[in-house]
Amino acid sequence: MSALRVAGLIAALTVVTAACGAAPSTQTQPSAAGGVDAKAATSAADFGGLDKLVEAAKKEGNLHVIALPPDWANYGEIIKAFETKYGIKVESENPDASSADEITALKTRKGQPNAPDVVDISQSWAFTGAKEGLFAPYKVQAFDKIPEGQKDPGGLWVNDYGGYVSIGCEAKKVGTCPQTFADLLKPEYKGLVALNGNPNKSGSAFGGVWAASLSNGGSLDDIAPGVEFFKKLKAAGNFNPIESTPATVEKGETPISIDWDYLNAGYREQFMPKGLDFQVAVPTDGVYASYYVQAINKDAPHPAAARLWQEFLYSAEGQNLWLKGGARPVLMPSMQADGTIDKALADKLPPVQGEAQFPTEAQTKAAQDALAKSWDAAVAG
Repeated sequence: MSALRVAGLIAALTVVTAACGAAPSTQTQPSAAGGVDAKAATSAADFGGLDKLVEAAKKEGNLHVIALPPDWANYGEIIKAFETKYGIKVESENPDASSADEITALKTRKGQPNAPDVVDISQSWAFTGAKEGLFAPYKVQAFDKIPEGQKDPGGLWVNDYGGYVSIGCEAKKVGTCPQTFADLLKPEYKGLVALNGNPNKSGSAFGGVWAASLSNGGSLDDIAPGVEFFKKLKAAGNFNPIESTPATVEKGETPISIDWDYLNAGYREQFMPKGLDFQVAVPTDGVYASYYVQAINKDAPHPAAARLWQEFLYSAEGQNLWLKGGARPVLMPSMQADGTIDKALADKLPPVQGEAQFPTEAQTKAAQDALAKSWDAAVAG
C-alpha cells in the first residue's frame, strides 16, 4: 500500500510531487454525452436512469484515478471489476500519493485532460475540498441509506469505507506482539515501532497520533498527549522513522506498524504464503476509527464515468469488494439489515473492544493545526 496514502474511519481526518508531473492522457472527453451535461448531473436520474448513465460513461471510455494502491482496501480488484463490468479503461496514476496530493492535483490540473476524475481522500481533506469548491454535487442511488453525518447533505462528498487504528506486528521477528499503546514503550520494542507516514500528510498516521492521545489522557479536543507519547517513544529509542509499507514490513525494517486495521489485515493475508506471522490488534487503550471519502472533481475530464464509478462503489458489489479488502464499508449496517452483506467476510474483521470516538470538523481542524506546529519539532526533527 502507499506510504503517504493514509487517512481516515467514521468522522475522520484525515504535497504533490509525482502526482503533478505525470504524463497527460492522450484522450480528452466532452463534458456532455447524449445531450446531457454530465458535469451538471447530480444523480443518475439526470441522465434518464442508470442505464443511460452507463451509456454516457461508455462513450467517454476512460476514468482517471489517483492515489489508489491495488493493495489498499482491495482497490486492485475493484478497478478490474469496474473495467470488466462496463468496458471502461481505468487510468490509475501515482498510487502511493497522499490525500493532500489528490487535492493539489485537482487545483493544478484544472481543465487538463489528465486531471483526476474522482478522489478518495481523508475526511479532513474532504472538508477542505468542499470549502474550496473543488467537488461536484452528486447523490448515488444508495445516498439515503448512508447514515447522517457520513455525507455532505448536498452530495459534495460521501464516506465510503473505513477502519480502526491498529497495531500490526510480525511475530516471528518481534516475539510477543504489543496489544496496546502502553505496550509500545517496552524496551523489547527498541527501534521497531513505525507509522504509515507523517501525520501532517498521512491520514492513517494522523489517526495513529490521535489514538495515542486517547490512550494517554487526551481527547478529541486535545491531540497533544499523542504527540507527547511519540516523543517519549522516540526518546526511548522505540520509534522507527521509516514510513511503514508492506515492503518494509516484509524486509523486517518496520516489524511493528501502526496503521488502519483493514490495511494491516490485508497485509496479513499477503504475508501468510511467504511464511510471515503478521498479527493485528486494535488497541483497547486507544480506540479510534475513521472513514475515507469519495468526491467527484467538479471539472472531471470524464464526468459521466466519474459518476458511474460512484454508483459502482456504493452498490452492494462495490461495498462487498471493500469488505473483502478488510475495510468496513459505509453501507455495512443497511446491508446487514437487507441481507446483501457478505457475512463470511464481515466475520473475518478484527475484533474491537470499546467505543470508537469520531471528531467533528472543528476538532479535526484544530488537531491538524496543533500537529503542524508540534510534530516535526517533537518527533520528526
